[in-house]
Amino acid sequence: MPPNPYLLAADHPDDLITLLQTDPSIAASQDEHGYSLVHAATSYNHLDLLRTLVRDYKVPVDIRDEDGETALFVAENVEAAKVLVEELSLDTSLKNDEGQTAREKIEAEEEFPEVAEYLRNRETASASTNGTATNGTTPETLELPPVPEGLQVTLGTMDEAEAEGQQPDPEFRRRIEELAARPDFQTAEGQAELRRLVEEAITGEGLSEERSVRPRQD
Repeated sequence: MPPNPYLLAADHPDDLITLLQTDPSIAASQDEHGYSLVHAATSYNHLDLLRTLVRDYKVPVDIRDEDGETALFVAENVEAAKVLVEELSLDTSLKNDEGQTAREKIEAEEEFPEVAEYLRNRETASASTNGTATNGTTPETLELPPVPEGLQVTLGTMDEAEAEGQQPDPEFRRRIEELAARPDFQTAEGQAELRRLVEEAITGEGLSEERSVRPRQD
């Protein structure tokens, strides 16, 4: 009787690698529940076997069981999760049939907190790399203050030649940000101060002497 590859994956990973050399078709096999050797290698932390299955025998790293779960859902330690995600490029955002990611399910079951923390940190790092914070806003988004009453703002575009040398004055930006952070910003006094700052920016008063202000073209 041939050896059971799932038992070998659990207890004798080296013997399974030898068996795969004899019968490569075993590599992508799944039991009646869709449980694969990739799941087994991950669960039992047999990292060399895991790498061999995916890299040498081309088993899809995102192979799923009957619940739509990848091997990341059964990772019991950070090392196995790292191999799946960082070395074998498994997408951490993949969800099971219940709509959960691996991190969400692991957190719900409260069994392997280190793995859940690792996956959460990966999600946070990925969001930062993409320029999106975890709350769905860009990290450097600055909420502009409302336009003071009586002031009209006209938006337009300029070409690159016009844009050169027209960067916001650092001192004006600093003063606007300080004013917006004040608790009295929405009061009449705060709005009057904002109006004064905007008027200074338009006329060039109170800003750097080196700043060149283009005259308005009617």
